[in-house]
Amino acid sequence: MENNNMNQPMNKAGLYTLSIRLVIGWTYFSAFWRRLVLENKLIPDEQGYIGEKFNHFLPNALGIKPIIEYLVTHPDALHTSMVTFTIIEGIIGLLIILGVFTRLMSIGIFGLAFGILLGSGWLGTTCLDEWQIGVLGIAGGFTLFLTGSGPYSFDYYFMKKNWPFTRKKWFGWTGSGSFPIQNPKIFVLILSVFIFGITLFTNQYFHGGVWGTLHNKSVKPKIEISDLKLHESDISFNAYRTEGADVYGSFLIGIHILDQNGKILKALHADDLSKFQSDHIKNYYVAKVKPGKHSLIIPLGAKADIKLNIGDISDLRNKIHSIKLIDVSGIEWTATF
Repeated sequence: MENNNMNQPMNKAGLYTLSIRLVIGWTYFSAFWRRLVLENKLIPDEQGYIGEKFNHFLPNALGIKPIIEYLVTHPDALHTSMVTFTIIEGIIGLLIILGVFTRLMSIGIFGLAFGILLGSGWLGTTCLDEWQIGVLGIAGGFTLFLTGSGPYSFDYYFMKKNWPFTRKKWFGWTGSGSFPIQNPKIFVLILSVFIFGITLFTNQYFHGGVWGTLHNKSVKPKIEISDLKLHESDISFNAYRTEGADVYGSFLIGIHILDQNGKILKALHADDLSKFQSDHIKNYYVAKVKPGKHSLIIPLGAKADIKLNIGDISDLRNKIHSIKLIDVSGIEWTATF
């Protein structure tokens, strides 16, 4: 029909955003492709499990930290969520590429990107990677909502063939073709300013990128030590890795028990920590503190209660004042009793 030909402004707009549609579609479909086709990353307790990656988001997530913490403390719910999330990403990404119900799928893109932004916008060792993916996904999703798909899409095919549902009002909101708001200037302005506001706020919140001092929580590891307790024959404390690169653990090569003057009362070295008793580590989340080949490994987002035996220095028990953790990079963290 004449109102659906290539001379219509909305069809031209859909044509001009074809590359955005294809790239954004593949960005989300590829998550499904990587996790299930190229390699199965949905198997709990195996290396590369996507649930552990999700755990990395926890320490500095914005607004959705309680949801993430609930999931990483309930492995069955986490696995179900990861499978569901992966399938949704695959469906939305594929339908965006094909141009099927483009505006509806673009809302899905907006939602997925917003979730990525809130959960992992603080991650990225060099280029604020996850933050950029999030904000550009939000802006791209909104753009596709405005333009719909052009001639290289199933939406356009449906309209060209004059399928009955393409004449329904709801198709204008969920598919492609003429935008259902007669004068969209105010609508576009308000939503664009809102998205720009989200961009500035999260850039400042996560990275100090608008004013003040820049900071990047992905550059070097940070371990928070808390809940130190001195028992009759052991010491217990809580170690929580809250910063650093998500693809690289903190490798503890030393734990020192110190007196008030900083004198070492007992020291565990790399060899000791590589053979650390697993039953002396109580993990909270799916990202686990565990002994490695040459050290004690603490992945990003891992939190555990750790117990150290002090039976061999029981005569020095009253002198115990603090504990120091030493990373392979030379970074040290100290906490006092």
